[in-house]
Amino acid sequence: MIRILLAEDQAMLRGALAALLDLESDITVAGTAADGESAWRELQRLEPDILVTDIEMPGLTGLELAQRIQRHGLPVKVVIVTTFARGGFLRRALDAGVSGYLLKDAPAEQLADALRQVHRGGRAIDPQLALEAWGEADPLSDRERQALRLAGEGLSAGQIAARLNLSHGTVRNYLSEAIGKLGVGNRIEAYRLAREKGWL
Repeated sequence: MIRILLAEDQAMLRGALAALLDLESDITVAGTAADGESAWRELQRLEPDILVTDIEMPGLTGLELAQRIQRHGLPVKVVIVTTFARGGFLRRALDAGVSGYLLKDAPAEQLADALRQVHRGGRAIDPQLALEAWGEADPLSDRERQALRLAGEGLSAGQIAARLNLSHGTVRNYLSEAIGKLGVGNRIEAYRLAREKGWL
């Protein structure tokens, strides 16, 4: 039996995915989580075989969750199911040791087959995305990405500094580095471009 932890912030989608996966004779949903931090706690409590997660969630994103799993050397495999068909996201997911990356509009049976493949030690990557992933490399550092994401949410440099436990000057430097690397005029343009490329 393949034990799954399902992390998805949209309650209706979380329920639908859990119900679909529970129909499979060899897959059981051991637990669900509505955000990244609770998914992290449930991972340690339930010790599932596979974490199925969205990318964008409150607290920790699915990618940050995968990076934390990799850093801590947890034996759980990660499959991302998302609406974001962007090569940049896939590259970061693969760097974080993710075993599967599927789009939410894929047929339900494709997800079940992907989970079986990943459980056997294989990879399951949406083929169209796999081609796009080898486009431009992501130029941003993790800190630049965090600062830019918060700037895109409308936070000032001072608020970003408080959130990330950094000095105001350090945050300004990260934002100006990101703007320079992306060749745009300001942090809002940098945020938009980085999102479009899948680097946030």
